[in-house]
Amino acid sequence: MPVSRVSAALDRRSLLRAFGAVGGGAALAGCGVPAAYVAPGERAGVDLSARDKRLTWANWPLYIDTDDEDTTRRPTLERFEKRTGIAVDYVEEINDNDEFFGKISPALMNHQRTGRDLVVISDWMCARFVRLGWVQEMDRARQPNVAEYLDPQLRSPAFDPGRRFAVPWQSGITGIAYNRRRVGRELRRVSDLWADDLKGRVTLLSGLDEAFALLMQGNGVDVTRWTADDFELVCEQVAARVRGGHIRRFTGNDYIKDLASGDVLACQAYSGDVIQLQADDPDIRFVVPEEGAELWSESLMIPNLARHKANAEALIDYYYRPEVAAELATWVNYVCPVPAAQDVLASAKDEETAALAEDPLIFPDTAMRGRLAIARDITGKERVGFAERWNAIVGL
Repeated sequence: MPVSRVSAALDRRSLLRAFGAVGGGAALAGCGVPAAYVAPGERAGVDLSARDKRLTWANWPLYIDTDDEDTTRRPTLERFEKRTGIAVDYVEEINDNDEFFGKISPALMNHQRTGRDLVVISDWMCARFVRLGWVQEMDRARQPNVAEYLDPQLRSPAFDPGRRFAVPWQSGITGIAYNRRRVGRELRRVSDLWADDLKGRVTLLSGLDEAFALLMQGNGVDVTRWTADDFELVCEQVAARVRGGHIRRFTGNDYIKDLASGDVLACQAYSGDVIQLQADDPDIRFVVPEEGAELWSESLMIPNLARHKANAEALIDYYYRPEVAAELATWVNYVCPVPAAQDVLASAKDEETAALAEDPLIFPDTAMRGRLAIARDITGKERVGFAERWNAIVGL
């Protein structure tokens, strides 16, 4: 597997923070300041798509397919441009959700254009944008592939029923990764992380939005309707395990290095990262715990006043063509939001490519899907207090 794919995992999700600093744009989003809200009638701009065949797309680094011999080329995107005549200015400028929020929020709250027609952000951040009225509703009549092929399990998150404002780019699972050879047994439950022989060799994710759902699921909580009491219990449990030395530290994507080196035996992890680690070490396993795991997405959104909305909608729909989604899945290795792409991969002549169709971390099977849930997002009223509580434990 090309090194670039491992680098993608390291770069794309390495610095996520739910609330790294309570201030500026982050505090505004958390509190939902009324002056920042944009009413539905004020979100659309003059759409130049019909006569101006271009769009600007902001995405994370290394989150799209590239040519193995020339990494500056993006085959699926080049074919979209050739097919439609729409030139795409593809900008890899999103390294952190809050950082990007701070970059474009001044324009959005002041009813100004961001200079971007399409952005990709994590769903918990998408929820803020939707609450603030900072993104435009998509015209599904222009997106027949999205309407037909979007994974039913991703169709209606609590923050965006019917996915009117945010369409998944890629999805993934937050579960448990561990080294089977070094641990010496299977890990099947969240509670297995707290076994005595793993003391000091366990890490958790540092970002509040990335960490809390799996820990609640370990307590038997339905994360689609969790409560403040459920959150407080998790904080008490984690704080006690920090004091007792069981949790080695809290990480971003640097858990990848810890797990590969053996410094850590088990950790919270993202499914796509583990697929890539297994290429070098087949003893590394990923488990969706018996109590369940969180299914999340990073989604495409069209900011207010975007000048090329119809062009952006066309690009989104293009990536929901099963054959295009299949090609992207072979490179990204996260959960594909287009289940129909599985049959495309299964029919591939290349054995390694065809094998990806059977990987449940790219195409979850029915049994795994039964243990996956999309957590309700943290509301604006909850966020400041919850973030302060969590960050005090994590040390942010």
